[in-house]
Amino acid sequence: MSLTAHSVAVFCGSRMGDKPVYRQVAEEVGKTLAEKKIRLIYGGGANGLMGVVADSVIKSGGAVTGVIPEFLKTRERMHDQVSELIVTDSMHVRKQIMFARADAFWILPGGFGTFDETMEILTWKQLGQHKKPILVINVDGWADAMIAMLDVAVSQGFASAEARALIRIVPDVAAALDCSIQADQVNDLPVSAL
Repeated sequence: MSLTAHSVAVFCGSRMGDKPVYRQVAEEVGKTLAEKKIRLIYGGGANGLMGVVADSVIKSGGAVTGVIPEFLKTRERMHDQVSELIVTDSMHVRKQIMFARADAFWILPGGFGTFDETMEILTWKQLGQHKKPILVINVDGWADAMIAMLDVAVSQGFASAEARALIRIVPDVAAALDCSIQADQVNDLPVSAL
């Protein structure tokens, strides 16, 4: 299957993190998506890295769909300049809409919410619910511990090597873009991987 990404869901922090490089990469992601005319699908907030990505897409003339649950509209400070804003009644509906609208998933630095979204979308792929690329942009080694956890699950017999291969680790935005527009080499998950 050859995939041309028309939209990318970006999972990342509603905080900035401690390193300036996180913000720089978030800005680069936004600029790259806009330049390639790829719609950003994201959590709808204006805070943290998620706000930086959205602002960068908007500043570069791109399209942004924000999806935010009602109860987070003030807590995460809903972004009011996105092209499209969808307000849901729950986190589950938010994630379902983001999943349905995205052709690929890019994971940037983030906290518990980012981990939750990453594990859920990876599990859905393992269970055969989609064949979309999942790419962790490992900015300055931020995801090393998460990657190690996935590898330990394999080494301890809780996951197969084939399932582990469903999520790719890339060093930068250019590599994420390349993986999102080329054929996905791990689309056909054998039953043994489940």
